[in-house]
Amino acid sequence: MRLIRVRRYARPAMATVADIMTRGLLSVASDATLPAAAAEMTARRVGAVVVLDGDAILGILTERDVLRAVAEGRVDRSTVADWMTRHPETIEPSESTGTAATLMIHGGFRHLPVVDGGKVVGIVSIRDLMRVVLDDAAPRGV
Repeated sequence: MRLIRVRRYARPAMATVADIMTRGLLSVASDATLPAAAAEMTARRVGAVVVLDGDAILGILTERDVLRAVAEGRVDRSTVADWMTRHPETIEPSESTGTAATLMIHGGFRHLPVVDGGKVVGIVSIRDLMRVVLDDAAPRGV
């Protein structure tokens, strides 16, 4: 009879939101025009901006919101407040990436503001979460 040794490796702890979130947050005022906000999003190459009143989060404006405004032909005279999602779901930096993914999947959104002590400290996107899952795997042919 031959014994087979099985090596058990310790599983690394699940990453937290603080480990992967984007800290260089783009924010806009609710009275900003929609074209100005969209231009900032394009310049920074981001899919969402947080709408703040001081440190308090009022909403989030995403590329989907801008697309809806375009589809309705109401871009030029619109403000961010007209199209933002008010009182968005948020997450704390100490939460796990698994919790963030669950919130996004069940909520149907791709960006989640990160709030610590009532202050927005970052944002986590579905792309950030995919980087954790893929663990720097190279695409085909690279």
